[in-house]
Amino acid sequence: MSDIEDKKNSLIEKMGSEIITLAHGSGGKAMQKLIDQVILGFFGQPNQGPLEDQAIFDLSAYPNHSIALTTDSYVVTPLQFPGSSIGHLAVNGTVNDISVSGAIPLYLTCGLILEEGLLFKELIEVIADMAEAAEQAKVKIVTGDTKVVDRGSCDKLFINTAGVGVVNNSLNIRIPNIEVGDKVIINGDIGDHGVAILAARGELDLQTTITSDCQPLNGLIQTLLAEGIPIKAMRDVTRGGLATVLNEYAQGVNLGVLIQEAQIPMKTEVRGVCEVLGLDPLYLANEGKLAAVVPAEYADKAVEIMSKHPAGQNSCIVAEIVEDHAGRVVMQSDFGGKRVVDMLVGEQLPRIC
Repeated sequence: MSDIEDKKNSLIEKMGSEIITLAHGSGGKAMQKLIDQVILGFFGQPNQGPLEDQAIFDLSAYPNHSIALTTDSYVVTPLQFPGSSIGHLAVNGTVNDISVSGAIPLYLTCGLILEEGLLFKELIEVIADMAEAAEQAKVKIVTGDTKVVDRGSCDKLFINTAGVGVVNNSLNIRIPNIEVGDKVIINGDIGDHGVAILAARGELDLQTTITSDCQPLNGLIQTLLAEGIPIKAMRDVTRGGLATVLNEYAQGVNLGVLIQEAQIPMKTEVRGVCEVLGLDPLYLANEGKLAAVVPAEYADKAVEIMSKHPAGQNSCIVAEIVEDHAGRVVMQSDFGGKRVVDMLVGEQLPRIC
């Protein structure tokens, strides 16, 4: 059992049945207890000294690098779902937003919005998951904030995380680099996260073994770069699914994107759920997938490298950049027909991250 798991179980046994009150956001003794026992219990750094309202860190070990900065908020419901949780998501989502620029994520902030009446047990589980995810992604959570709102003002727990990283000045991973003939590679099956959330909500009595694909992508990306793969553009595939990312590429350079339906990696169970519920898997959310654009001559090598990494199993070429149908994504079906894959209109499934 890991140190994080030991801490979690010990705290749940000690205070899990208590609830969050408005006093825990008042700045007084109750808030200090929450910070000292729960938050610092997982995020505290050795020899960090007195707490300040900001974190100061040294980037001198990264000459010829620029700072990369991102922020995101997480409101997924339920807080725990098959294979992951809002805690894992709050760390991995921000790590991945930093990483797809080619940057190395280093530090995160953690802002918590807690609803009065939230069980300490639920909070402890989420904080422990954040600590576990940060350890896996090799980043540090260095500063944060906690607010408590009246019962009914939020749904149990919302999290905001900001991420700081460094990116080598020699890198230029941007959509304008995309050219005709380039290939788009994805690092595995699509739709797992969306189906896992749908099943966890229990509204449709959906029986499935699918778990969320939530994972950090920084290790996979740095492996590709270290192996000399010239990544032209890259996005993490989250809300709006693969279809949204491919449309961003097509519209960003006014070129076409051609998908071969047979090449789309997807679990049979995910496909079945989509058929039953009338969902299009190309729009389903993911939380551990990226779509990287590389020159055609590097595509097979990139797939080979990615497939050997734990975060890249079942990687494949999923699309090609073409001159036809400029600014649009078109899918070639298994039966020979074609259809336009447009941007998502509305929301297939709200609050998935």
